[in-house]
Amino acid sequence: MRKSIHSPEYETVLRVLVALRHKAGLTQRELARALGREHSFVWRIETGERRLDVVEFFWVCQALGQDAREVYNGLVEEFGVVARAYPVRDAAARKAAEPPLSYALPSRATRRL
Repeated sequence: MRKSIHSPEYETVLRVLVALRHKAGLTQRELARALGREHSFVWRIETGERRLDVVEFFWVCQALGQDAREVYNGLVEEFGVVARAYPVRDAAARKAAEPPLSYALPSRATRRL
């Protein structure tokens, strides 16, 4: 699996978040202040230097006055467009390597430490 931070899909996430920040009329510094973080935090996210986790995504959406669910659903639609534009070379091999959806982690007692 390739690293998501370098994927076309993650580039879409960054593009959408920057567009939402501009739509909200906020600078990077203003968004950082709303998040209670240093301004370089927003810069590192927007340039792809730092990965944004799902909780931070939620907080950023809130600070931008957006519903995180709606933003996420819009991203999923965009990912479909991106996937058609940048198809995975061997989708069958990727599908075969994925664990089944019913996969469960072994119980703590059976896991090796």
